[in-house]
Amino acid sequence: MELWPAIDLRGGRCVRLLQGDYDRETVFDADPVAVAKRFAAGGARRLHLVDLDGAREGGPVQAELVGRIVAAAGLPCQVGGGVRSVATAAAYLDAGVARVVVGSLAIDDPDAFSGLSSAYPGRIVLGLDARDGIVAVRGWRETGGTAALEVARRHAALPLAAIVFTDIARDGMLEGPNLAALGAMLAASAVPVVASGGIASAADIRRVAAAGAAGCIVGKALYTGAVTLAEALAAAGDVA
Repeated sequence: MELWPAIDLRGGRCVRLLQGDYDRETVFDADPVAVAKRFAAGGARRLHLVDLDGAREGGPVQAELVGRIVAAAGLPCQVGGGVRSVATAAAYLDAGVARVVVGSLAIDDPDAFSGLSSAYPGRIVLGLDARDGIVAVRGWRETGGTAALEVARRHAALPLAAIVFTDIARDGMLEGPNLAALGAMLAASAVPVVASGGIASAADIRRVAAAGAAGCIVGKALYTGAVTLAEALAAAGDVA
């Protein structure tokens, strides 16, 4: 299973939010480029980057910083947060980002999302962030009443790289993943699923792998020391 260490960006710093709440932020490092270099030196094989300011504002805010992280890390990076147009996604991909995570566009304009996925096969990730199984969009601030499983099925035929499935209630809480919700998504999805939210230990990572996920995003647990990068990579089996 692929392990994706997360670097969440806000105001140029590496932070984590609790349940996507911008008022409950913890700053873990003022130098995200250095964080990326440490992950790379520690054996990470890929990185998950999120422009939290972009997610809130509706367009890329920290694209320049993302570019510096990608260049410094020398690893495949997937980027999400504020990717709400075909132009934004294309700009990231053309600038060297390996994959972009797109959520709101898939809900608001399915035809545009379909066209984007077809134009960049294997490089578009469908981001499904859910509260109680219902998709939240525009930086997790709006819930439109659409079931995450329904969205996954709707886009099943597209040449997507993956689905990133986040349980918002677990995100940043270190309470363990929602394995029941993950199992339902795995059963519904025709494309690989990357699990996000709640990872607190190497055992959690092993549980996600055993459930059949293609990947696992780990953020806060790495920054607090609840799990080391080496332990996380070993638990995922993501070693060279």
